Amino acid sequence: MPKMSRDGMPRQSEMPSTLRKSSPKAQRTFAKTHDAAAQEYGEGERAHRVAFASLKHSFEKVDDRWVPKRTKGPSDAQDAKSGAAARRGGPTAGGVDVLGHTREELLERARALGVTGRHRMNKEELGRAIARKQGSRARSTSRSGSRSRSRA
Repeated sequence: MPKMSRDGMPRQSEMPSTLRKSSPKAQRTFAKTHDAAAQEYGEGERAHRVAFASLKHSFEKVDDRWVPKRTKGPSDAQDAKSGAAARRGGPTAGGVDVLGHTREELLERARALGVTGRHRMNKEELGRAIARKQGSRARSTSRSGSRSRSRA
């Protein structure tokens, strides 16, 4: 998947779209972990999952990019599991850091995204709803990478 260019950065064309919009540190974290996982497990879905798991330890998905978390660590209860319990799967918060934010902070993000029924949700449910809404916004909004800016 992502191979490094001569300057040590991953090639933009080989990055997932959310990472192309993220910081160079997030891109390096994903690329280095992916390369190591590909050597260990071979190219494919497993290497991709390992790279995203590593990324989610230090970054959280906000809108259409990955931003640094306040504190490193698992994003949700499923991410905190290890071993066989983690492999069984289960609901996740889709990259939204529910453990590192208060319910009020998650409610504010949900409000800004227009999530309905948010006041009846717990933190895990808010995280999943935010992740779904962010994903649908990213798919429905065509972004070319250039935003119009007013010039004074």
